[in-house]
Amino acid sequence: MGELKSRKLISVQEHLRDQVANALRAALIAGELQPGVIYSAPTLAAEYGVSATPVREAMLDLAREGLVEAVRNKGFRVTEIPTIGRVTRTASREQLEALRPVAEEIVAAAQQGDLIGYLESDRRFHLDLLALAGNARLVETVADLRKRSRLYGLTDLSQEGSLVGSAQEHTALLDIMIEGDAEAAEEHMRRHLAHVRTLWAARRREAERTAPSQRIGAR
Repeated sequence: MGELKSRKLISVQEHLRDQVANALRAALIAGELQPGVIYSAPTLAAEYGVSATPVREAMLDLAREGLVEAVRNKGFRVTEIPTIGRVTRTASREQLEALRPVAEEIVAAAQQGDLIGYLESDRRFHLDLLALAGNARLVETVADLRKRSRLYGLTDLSQEGSLVGSAQEHTALLDIMIEGDAEAAEEHMRRHLAHVRTLWAARRREAERTAPSQRIGAR
């Protein structure tokens, strides 16, 4: 009987660890956890309403995925990878131009209010761009993060026309990369991600205000 209870406890702990890991991945892709910043397990545990143990275990999972790195006696630092600059320096003009049709699909979908087409084209563009860095694990991780993340208020953003401006930033990025300006490309990507995060974060806050708050689990 004691062995059965032990197995059940382990199962619950593993499930909580997975929940926390998923929540942290979503926070990473949403920009809520910033590159270069050190986060402690107790601080994150208090935010998510769990004990520090599953947070530490989840962060170790993210460390193995290359998303964070452990900082001794402090916590975990979110990894910053200057991929766009690297791709700008190494990719050929032909490789970058091959992405233009997809970038134009993003703009067309945004203009037509085709949210499914917008999301699919946006996903393909960013993953294909990352693939030019030659890091298959990074592409796999980002693809998983996008699949797990929730995007709030896209319908409202589409109706307001806000998605069109964001969509056009993809073609502008290609133009900068083809010119070979790695620093400008990195800065443009940072502004693009900040733009997207600002739009979606505002809608997320609205969604959370209209729904009861949910905690990951009990302490």
